[in-house]
Amino acid sequence: MHDDRTLTERRLTRVLDQRLRPAVHSRSLPLEVSAHHVHGEPVPVAEGIAGLYEPVGTGECWGPAWSTSWFRVRGTVPTEWAGERVEAVLDLGFGVTQPGFSAEGLVHRADGTPVKALNPRNTWLLVAERAQGGEEFEFHIEAAANPLIFDFDAAGDPFVPTRAGDVAPWLGAAGRTGPPGEPLYRLARTDLAVFDETVWELVQDLDVLSGLMHQLPEDSNRRAQIRHTVGKALDVIDLQDISGTAGQARTVLVPALSAPAHAGAHRISAVGHAHIDTAWLWPVRETVRKAARTVSNVTALMDDHPDFRFVMSQAQQLAWLKEQRPEVYARVLEKAATGQFLPTGSLWVEPDTNLSGGESLVRQFVHGKRFYLEEFGVETRDMWLPDTFGYNAALPQLMKLAGIDWFLTQKISWNTTNAFPHHTFWWEGIDGSRIFSHFPPVDSYNGDLSGGDIGHTERNFRDKGAANRSLVPFGYGDGGGGPTREMLARAERLSDLEGSAKVAMEGPVDFFTKAHEEYPDAPVWVGELYLELHRGTLTSQLATKQGNRRSEHLLREAELWSATASVRTGEPYPYAALDRVWKTVLLHQFHDILPGSSIAWVHRETEQAHREVARELNEIIDTAQRALAGPADANGAVTVFNAAPHNRDGVPALGAAPRTAPVRTTPVRTGPDGSLVLDNGLVRITVDARGLITSAYDLTAGREALAPGAVGNLLQLHQDFPNQWDAWDIDAFYRNTVQDLTRADGVTARGDAIEIVRSVNRSSIRQVLTLREGARRLDIDTAVDWREREKILKASFPFDLRAGHSTSEIPFGHVQRPTHTNTSWDAARFEMCAHRFLHVAEPGWGAALVNDSTYGHDVTHDVRPDGGTTTTVRLSLLRAPLFPDPDTDQGEHRLRYGLVIGADIGDAVREGYRFNLAERTVTGKAVVAPLAGTDHSGVVIEAVKLADDRSGDVIVRLYESLGGRATTVLRTGFPLRTATVTDLLERPLTDGPVLPVTADGVPLVLRPFQIVTVRLTPSA
Repeated sequence: MHDDRTLTERRLTRVLDQRLRPAVHSRSLPLEVSAHHVHGEPVPVAEGIAGLYEPVGTGECWGPAWSTSWFRVRGTVPTEWAGERVEAVLDLGFGVTQPGFSAEGLVHRADGTPVKALNPRNTWLLVAERAQGGEEFEFHIEAAANPLIFDFDAAGDPFVPTRAGDVAPWLGAAGRTGPPGEPLYRLARTDLAVFDETVWELVQDLDVLSGLMHQLPEDSNRRAQIRHTVGKALDVIDLQDISGTAGQARTVLVPALSAPAHAGAHRISAVGHAHIDTAWLWPVRETVRKAARTVSNVTALMDDHPDFRFVMSQAQQLAWLKEQRPEVYARVLEKAATGQFLPTGSLWVEPDTNLSGGESLVRQFVHGKRFYLEEFGVETRDMWLPDTFGYNAALPQLMKLAGIDWFLTQKISWNTTNAFPHHTFWWEGIDGSRIFSHFPPVDSYNGDLSGGDIGHTERNFRDKGAANRSLVPFGYGDGGGGPTREMLARAERLSDLEGSAKVAMEGPVDFFTKAHEEYPDAPVWVGELYLELHRGTLTSQLATKQGNRRSEHLLREAELWSATASVRTGEPYPYAALDRVWKTVLLHQFHDILPGSSIAWVHRETEQAHREVARELNEIIDTAQRALAGPADANGAVTVFNAAPHNRDGVPALGAAPRTAPVRTTPVRTGPDGSLVLDNGLVRITVDARGLITSAYDLTAGREALAPGAVGNLLQLHQDFPNQWDAWDIDAFYRNTVQDLTRADGVTARGDAIEIVRSVNRSSIRQVLTLREGARRLDIDTAVDWREREKILKASFPFDLRAGHSTSEIPFGHVQRPTHTNTSWDAARFEMCAHRFLHVAEPGWGAALVNDSTYGHDVTHDVRPDGGTTTTVRLSLLRAPLFPDPDTDQGEHRLRYGLVIGADIGDAVREGYRFNLAERTVTGKAVVAPLAGTDHSGVVIEAVKLADDRSGDVIVRLYESLGGRATTVLRTGFPLRTATVTDLLERPLTDGPVLPVTADGVPLVLRPFQIVTVRLTPSA
């Protein structure tokens, strides 16, 4: 038999694309269209519909960047179309990119009721299911002219710097508007058409068979059978009478579509999904509209497809709909009641989990789960986080404590060096908690159930033999859009089809329950899930990261001092304000905001939000502390408040006391060689004429911290131009060239500080080095006027240490990472995350670097000619990528880091907290006993607050910070009736220990890195 494979397959492609798909709406006539344009922020629906419309025609341009156009579409169904399904085909000028990345529209009826959305893959609108003929209709479309920041389908480089992500200059400030920019879009098609259901079904038949055929082996008998059957169906189709012959062609295809899958076929749980980035290439305000469009789409599909299941994973987006689009939210509640709309994910937003602090991640779960409980009566059981840039090793314990059984993500499939070895597995965290986890082998959270998706899923699944199930989230996403009717048609045809995996429409609970039953002994992955990509997100947009770090610590203080003032003085606790501020901070921890990978508009709004958060929280803190400090002292005495979890300068942890002695810094002296020296009897720091630290000597241990001949606090500049994903990525080759900043404009002794001024290119750097009496920490206060482009600035400290690993703080603990590159896994971690500290040591001695806003670090080691080992730790201070924000990090910054000499892990933990939680002084002479304290230095109290239920109970969250077992007593500064271990939502743990209350307090035994939340009920 002659080989006609290519001929038939190419024939199918052309007939489908050029003849059959257009024939679905072949009978059409133009609609009456008019429009009015809003050149400012979006207006309410009623105002938009009531605008003054003017006629527009196909081919006319509309939509300056970030504007909104309201289109009114009117028409009358021809009488000759009676009995037909009639649809409007509305192409507002969309490009070929993914839905959610260009112009989008939400269709409303004249009374404002939302109908469905329009996007590049979804341009139809139902007018009449079975037309009577003569019906008049009117729709209004709120069309957003969002510019394409980059084009996923671009043939060239999609990462070209652009100003399109700035706030549109014509929007102005305070609502003022100027002349709009050039329009971006052109009306392409606005027709009324007959929907030919038979032709549409034929298209879906051929689409599925084509997709399956191309996934089967070339020499497969099933592929040959499909190709032969398809060829016969194409012979039946009269291209001049497609509608009249489509039914006959479908009959020919029946044998190919009715052959059942084999009994051992891979089983896929398909669940509708629309990943909607809470901000990214659009501002937050646009996400509210994206959520409304997507939800309108999927709830409309549910009306016609009762088996369709859809998950929505960010409580914040549903809260926005409840507040701003209640008519859309009503549809959510309706479909949630039928079991079709499935709240999932357990989080307020899908956050970054590298950079968010521990207590922030707790509150992501608290506010997410609480919203689903209150609004839907649903106790979510999964953490759905498909798209973030790495996963810290504390998450399994946090999930357990939030009542979560399962974890899903997909992003690790983006690894550029090592393929993750499992798709279904147990993930074990730093404390030993394990969570049943799944990485969908489809390698996408925007699946479309195409032949490519299904075939890749089955081939790629790495747990074959032992397991046979996977999950596919399908629906257009990132910018939203969600599933389409074509995807649902594929799911129906693929439910039991020979040569294909079996596809069933199921939600996450169904999938995870079955997968766990099938594979209870899945393999275990221990420790962090490091993403071997997007390492630059640890550094990009410093101001955003600083605002978040500051907000996290201010929230700690606001809750601590407000709770203390409430218990001690009866001061009202600011429940509502704290709840609102927490949600603001959590929102801006979204995984394209906090990482610094959004457009300029997003980051400028985030910085403003953080400033407002700081203002409000400082007012709350001030109010509470004034209530606690009492009246001003006639002698000007001050009360010192210490929010850190360790005693400091005679002030108890989490308490306050009058200042008994001034805090002094070490004066600068000049060494015999002209160097400048800071010496407090514990450590001695020597700075040369270049402003570099030539010696950091531990006077107690009698050893030098720096490697022989090396210098510390060496600022280094690298070219930083990754191959793609500019704000996201740092590629390893950046290390190939380096510029050491060894020239100083000035090195000056300023009493008790050393000031160093440098300039490089158009940038300037001013550093102030100070050393307090009694401290082993050198503080380095850095002000930078940053004008570099595509560069990264690092601060280097080469230690005379043979450290086999580094230790980095993560939420509620720390992780160790090798300093060598023995394996490809080790080599891939060339940039890594640390929170407040990074520590390196050899037995008996170590050093730590602490910081107030730096997350990116790298650690390397080398053996010197003298046989010693140099372990170099570097902090990544600033970047300057040009995409998607061409002005990333440009301007003035102030950041701080410190060198702790002779430090063990306990020292690093303590100094990290102290560095971020400065003392506060208030006039007065009060002693404020802490509400809670422990007698073990390794047990850290992370949060003290009043219970959210307003009962007056005190909530204390603490953890073991050193990685060892700890026995301690939780002391309370108030009479205690009962103590109860709770989950993160402050509910008693069903399997929690019974806590006795003794005269000394509450005895506790903690395993390494264990987190414990205790609810303390005061005595009446």
